[in-house]
Amino acid sequence: MPAAVARIEKFEDFVKVHGVLLAASGLPPALHRKLFQKLYSETFDGGNHFQVESVEDGRQRRLVLTADSLGKDSDVFLVDHAWTFRLSDAYKQLQEVPGLAERMASLMCVDIDSNSDAEEPDDSDDAKLSAVEIVEREYCKVKEGTDSVLWLELEDLEIDDAMLVSLDLPSKFPHLLALSIRGNNLMNSEIVANVVAQFKSLKALWLNYNPILKAGDIDLEDSFLKNCPELEIYNSRLTPKYGEWALGFCGGLYEKDNPGGSYQTEKLLQSVISLDLSNRCIRNLITKAFSPLEMPVLSYLNLHGNPLNENSVDELLKYLRGFINLTSLEVDIPGPLGDNAVDIIEAVPTLSLLNGVSTSKILESGKSIVDSMLKPRFIELNDGESLTDRVINAMWLHLMTYRLADEEKIDETSVWYVMDELGSALRHSDESNFRVSPFLYMPEGNLESAVSYSILWPTKNVQKGEECTRDYLSGISEERQRSARLTAWFHTPRDYFIREYEKYITKLNLAKFSPLPVLPSASSSLLHSDRSVLQVYADIPQVEELLTRPEFVITTEPKNADIVWTSEQVDDEMKKAVGLNDQQYVNQFPFEACIVMKHHLAETVQKAHGTPEWLQPTYNLETHLTQLVGDYHTRERDGADNLWILKPWNMARTIDTTVTQNLSAIIRLMETGPKICQKYIEHPALFRGKKFDLRYIVLVRSMNPLEIFLTDVFWVRLANNTYSLEQHSLFEYETHFTVMNYRGKLNHMQTPEFVKEFEQEHHVQWSDIHQRIKKMIRSVFESAAVVHPKMHSPTSRAMYGIDVMLDEQYKPKLLEVTYCPDCTRACKYDMEAITGGGGVVRGKDFYNYVFGCLFLNETNHVSQL
Repeated sequence: MPAAVARIEKFEDFVKVHGVLLAASGLPPALHRKLFQKLYSETFDGGNHFQVESVEDGRQRRLVLTADSLGKDSDVFLVDHAWTFRLSDAYKQLQEVPGLAERMASLMCVDIDSNSDAEEPDDSDDAKLSAVEIVEREYCKVKEGTDSVLWLELEDLEIDDAMLVSLDLPSKFPHLLALSIRGNNLMNSEIVANVVAQFKSLKALWLNYNPILKAGDIDLEDSFLKNCPELEIYNSRLTPKYGEWALGFCGGLYEKDNPGGSYQTEKLLQSVISLDLSNRCIRNLITKAFSPLEMPVLSYLNLHGNPLNENSVDELLKYLRGFINLTSLEVDIPGPLGDNAVDIIEAVPTLSLLNGVSTSKILESGKSIVDSMLKPRFIELNDGESLTDRVINAMWLHLMTYRLADEEKIDETSVWYVMDELGSALRHSDESNFRVSPFLYMPEGNLESAVSYSILWPTKNVQKGEECTRDYLSGISEERQRSARLTAWFHTPRDYFIREYEKYITKLNLAKFSPLPVLPSASSSLLHSDRSVLQVYADIPQVEELLTRPEFVITTEPKNADIVWTSEQVDDEMKKAVGLNDQQYVNQFPFEACIVMKHHLAETVQKAHGTPEWLQPTYNLETHLTQLVGDYHTRERDGADNLWILKPWNMARTIDTTVTQNLSAIIRLMETGPKICQKYIEHPALFRGKKFDLRYIVLVRSMNPLEIFLTDVFWVRLANNTYSLEQHSLFEYETHFTVMNYRGKLNHMQTPEFVKEFEQEHHVQWSDIHQRIKKMIRSVFESAAVVHPKMHSPTSRAMYGIDVMLDEQYKPKLLEVTYCPDCTRACKYDMEAITGGGGVVRGKDFYNYVFGCLFLNETNHVSQL
C-alpha cells in the first residue's frame, strides 16, 4: 500500500490507494471518478432520487425511485452505516449506546406492538378471567340448558397438570369438539392423555407451547389418536383422520362461533372457493372429503409445507386435474408435485397462477423453480420483550459484513454492519436492478483514517416508481446452495428440507462398524545398540526447554534431526525447503486433517459410525446446509430445543465461534468463512453451576496396527460465569466458553480436587465416566484408521489434544481433536494422576514422558487405549 499522505486530493492518488478495493467492489470503472468526488465532498444525495415506503403491514420497507429515470451504471450513491460492530459486542452496544436500540428497532420494523392491530377487547374478554372463571362461565350455559359448549379456549392461563384435572372438563363439556389449552404449564403426558381421552367427540386439540411438547414425547400424539376416534386436528396439524370438519376449519367455515358438529347435515364444503392447507403436515391428500365431488367450486388451493408422501407425483397431479375450477395453486417446488413448474402447469391445465406467478409467463420463460411467492421471514414479536432482544433476533435480516486486512495479516474476527434507512430498504430480487458493495474509504491513504460506507449503483435502466432491489446472494449460484441460503430471509419449502434431512440421516444410520482389536505394542524403540542418542529439532519452546532426558539432544538444524517436532505443516514443499528426508520421524501423520479439521472429523466419524451418541449432530455448512435446515425444521416442528454452535473449520481458541438458535443467523454466518454447525449441548453437566470441558492428551505410535496411549495427565477448563441459556448470555464469552488462556480470567484447578468435588456434587464415580471417555477416544482414532488407511506412516509419531464435554447424564461428547495441542498447564503444574498408575507427574517432566512413550516404547504415566 502506498505511503500515507496528508489527504488524498487527486483522483489518480485515490485510485492508487483504493485500486484493490475498487476492483473488489465490482463498481464499473466509469463510475470511479464520480465515487471519488462524492467521497471527497461527503455527498449523500440518495434522498434526491429515492423514497422509502412501508409495506407488509409495517413489518418491512422498500425503496422506490422518485427521479424520472436512472440509467444503467449512470450514477453511484453513498450509503452510510447506521451501526458497525463485532458480533461479541452487539448486545452490550445495544444496551449501552444511547438511542442505538431505538434506531435499529425502527429501521428493522420491530418497534411496533405485537398486538397493535388487535381488536379492542370488550367487557366479556377472556383475557380478564382466570381458567376457573372461564370454565365456570361456560358451564353455566350447560346447566341452564341454553347452550351445549362445543368449543373451549383456555390459553395462556398458567394451567398446570393438577389444575387441568381439577377443572373436570370432560364431565362438564362431554360434547366438546375443539379444545385449546395452548401456552400453559402442562408437563405430565400421562395426566394430559387421561383427560383428553375422555372427550369422545373431540375434533381439534391445541397443546402448543406447553412444556409437555418440549420433552419430545412421541407417544403422546399416538395416545390421542387412539383414544379420540374423531380427532382431525392436533397442534394445528391435520391428523390421518382428517375429513370434512378439518377442511371446513381450514376453509373458514368452522370457528368458535360456528363450531359445526355431527348434527350439521348440509354439505358446506361445496361452497368453499379458497382453501389454505399450508403447513398442516398432510401426508395423504386423496381422501373422500377432499375431492372434486365434495368441493366442486374450489379455485384457490395452498399446499405449501406438506409432505404428501403417501401419494406419488403422478397420483397427485391426476387428482388435482379433477378440480375443474382450480385456477390458482401454491405448492413447494421442488416438492410433492415434482421438481418442475412447467410439468405441474401442463398436468393441471386449468391453472392461471402457480405460486402467484402467471402460468403463461412461466411457460414462456421455462423456469423450473418458481419461488416468487416466498414469504419474507419476520421475527415473532412478543409482548414485554425488550427492544434489544428484538433487534438481536431481527438483525440477521439486515446485516452485511466485511473483514479488515493489511499487507501482513487478515483480521481474525469479521465486522458486521447495518446500512442506514435508505440502504436497508433495498429488498431482495433474483433479477435485481441495483448492486451494493461495502467500501472502505481512506482519505489519508492509511487504515487508521478509514471510514466504511456502502456504495449503491443501478445495474439496469430504472424508471420512476419502480422498486429498487438488490440480490442478497449476488454471485452465489445453486452450486453454492443458493436456494437453501435464501432461507435466511424467506420461508422456503420446509417439507422439502425435512425430506432431504430424513434421507441423509437414514443413509448415515446404515453405517456398520466393528471395533478394531487391541493388540500388544508392535513398535520398537528408536534407540539401538549403535545409537545412544536421538537428535530432536523442535520449534516449540516448551519442548526445547523441558526435553531434558539424556537420550534426546536438541539440534537447531532440521536436516540433522532424527525427530522433527514442529507446529508447522510438514509437506513436500517444507521438506524440500529445509532438507528433510523420508527416514526422519515427524510429529504428524499424513492425512491427519481427517481428524484435526472439524468438518473432516465429523465426516470421518459419520462414515465409520453413522450417528454415534458421543458426536452431536454436525453439518458442514459448505456442503450440507440443506440437511441442517431440515434438521432445524424437524426440531422446530417437534418442539425440541434448537440451539446450535458454529465453528470455523480450522480455527482455534474459539475464534469466530457463535452460539445461536436463530436459523437466519446460522445461514448468514457462512459469509465469514467455512464452518460446521453442531447441535449445542444445551444441558451439560455443570461444576459449581458453571460450564466446563476436559482436555485429554493422546499419543499415537501407529495407525496400522492402531497403537494409541492416553496420558495420565488431563485437566479441566472452567467457564467463569454461571451457566445460562438467556439470550444475552449467548454473547458472553465467559459463560459459554472455557478456553481462558488467551482472553478472560484463567482459573486453574488441580484435577484431583476437581474430580473429588465433582463426585460429591453429582453423586457419581469418576472412574465410570473415565471408562466411557476412553472408549470414545479410541473410537475416534479407529474411525480414522478405517476410513483413511493412508493416514498410517511408519515414521510418524504424534500427540493430539482431545476436548471432551459431559452432558447432564455424564455421557461424554466429543468437541474436537487438536494437532500439536497447547500443553502449558501440563508443563506448568505438577499434577497428581488419578488414572493409570497414579503418582505425581511433574510439569517439567511432561515432555520427557511423552517422548519416552512415542520414541522409546516406554509406558510411564500413560495407558494404552
